[in-house]
Amino acid sequence: MTDRLRPIPEAEWTAAQREAAQEIVNGPRGALYGPFVPLLRSPELMGYAQRLGEYLRYRSAIGVRLSELAILVTAREWDQQVEWAIHVPIAQQVGITADVIGAIARRQRPAAMLVDESVVYDFCLELHRDKRVSDRVYNDALALFGEQGVVDLMGVNGYYTFLAMVMNTAQTEAPASSAVPLPA
Repeated sequence: MTDRLRPIPEAEWTAAQREAAQEIVNGPRGALYGPFVPLLRSPELMGYAQRLGEYLRYRSAIGVRLSELAILVTAREWDQQVEWAIHVPIAQQVGITADVIGAIARRQRPAAMLVDESVVYDFCLELHRDKRVSDRVYNDALALFGEQGVVDLMGVNGYYTFLAMVMNTAQTEAPASSAVPLPA
């Protein structure tokens, strides 16, 4: 697999690309990497995407731990190695267990999840696989997270699906990571 949209040398950036890249570097990510490398070709889109992602990843109503779980489910559903490589170590740091991560990688329902993790897992899986969420799962999520949390959970799934589409199309190479790559 060849990375179709490799990094653009900084000397070749337009003013708009430079401004969009600087916004990412100055934010919580601290560097231009992953999906933002191909997205740099559309600096306005990249700017909107990075702001949406910054909210969903760092400040969503469901919190960082559950956002990271939703990101892992999305990465697995899209066979997205970059998202997986970046987010497995983060998920581990915020309390997602190795058993849960391993089961997701194997496309199995994790056996031992906390109640909120189970609700997020079921919500994400139904949304990706069925293209909708059952009343039972929706009501479970609503009871735990409220309407804003449900909307933010939908947002995490949609945003990381968008990034997966970008990187799968661009064939973005996964960075070095402590995470075991997703099996085929």
